[in-house]
Amino acid sequence: MFADLRDQATVRSGDELVRHLRSFPLELKISAGVWFFSPSQIRFHEAYMEPYSIEERLDIAGEMAEYGLCGIEAHYPNEINEDNAHLYQQLEKDTGVRLITVIPNLFWDAQFEFGSLSSPVPEARRAAIDRVIETLRMNRELDTDFMVVWPGGDGYELNFGTDFYAMWDLFESGLAEALDAVPGIRTAIEPKPYEPRGNNIYRNTTDGILMAQNVDERLRAPENRALMDEGHAIVGLNPELGHVLMGFEDFPYALSRILRQGRLAHTHWNSQPLGNYDQDLQVGIVSPEQIFAGMYALKMYGYRGYMGIDIFPERIPIRQALINSIDRMKAIAEMTERVDHELVVACMERPDLNRGVIEAHLTRLFHPSSTGLSAMPAYRKGQG
Repeated sequence: MFADLRDQATVRSGDELVRHLRSFPLELKISAGVWFFSPSQIRFHEAYMEPYSIEERLDIAGEMAEYGLCGIEAHYPNEINEDNAHLYQQLEKDTGVRLITVIPNLFWDAQFEFGSLSSPVPEARRAAIDRVIETLRMNRELDTDFMVVWPGGDGYELNFGTDFYAMWDLFESGLAEALDAVPGIRTAIEPKPYEPRGNNIYRNTTDGILMAQNVDERLRAPENRALMDEGHAIVGLNPELGHVLMGFEDFPYALSRILRQGRLAHTHWNSQPLGNYDQDLQVGIVSPEQIFAGMYALKMYGYRGYMGIDIFPERIPIRQALINSIDRMKAIAEMTERVDHELVVACMERPDLNRGVIEAHLTRLFHPSSTGLSAMPAYRKGQG
């Protein structure tokens, strides 16, 4: 399945934008990564719970269908492989929760100590390319929507003497080789500033966009070239809210940067203090205004893809953490439907005529039951 993302780049303004905002409901297609269903040990402490098997994790995923979960994500070969893929297929038959992506695990194995696709060690890089090829084949066989690539182990600690050109070239040429070996499958890069490397290879949203463009330019397989000739991007992005905020980026800005390129293939959601280590908190418990503004940007530019939950609930039962996160996403998505879209567009297009109006509207959206508030100021539309 190759999703058409080209409409993401559509430019609208004025009454056309208002009509779009009123007529385009933000559809919540929620997925979750099977990896966090059984939180593991970290460098500072042992696991706080007994590990769940893949069968037990998929049972939980099936239970979450009634709360709104409709997709599952998994890494190859540790979470999904040739021996257990049938379990994911059975999950979809039994509950409707479908596998939406198989992700190559390029960060765990000791062989990737010095990187995966960017590794200067020939044997390790070859193993990484082959793993991506096998993962692409599994995505094709299981009819997923895309393949995510998170280069968590690629990067550097010592910036002195690092050959950045070579690092980027190795990674991008290796990914292009794999994509041409199994063409016609969209891939989404997931940038991150740091962790587990001191500096990850693609640190921020702009890095991800440049990387996607560079890989697309390298593709030669006829099927890939035909798709690009029609205006499709083969390589897109999977921004994670936590990673965006770790890099002191603004979430709706980052999303819009990607949407403008027609490259927003998927999204990951959680909570994260600005900067700090990667906490993967439940959705919406920190900086919910970033989520609200991000969802409104998705609505504004017509995003139709999945919203993947990526959390690490060490001290909260996984079922409750998932329910909490799904509920918060539902509540914030519903809030985007209560926005006065005409007011927002008027304030965007004529801020000189509407000083402080959008801020007053946000107060009422965030606190709908509050009493004793002042009269809501009227907004003015510009002429012409």
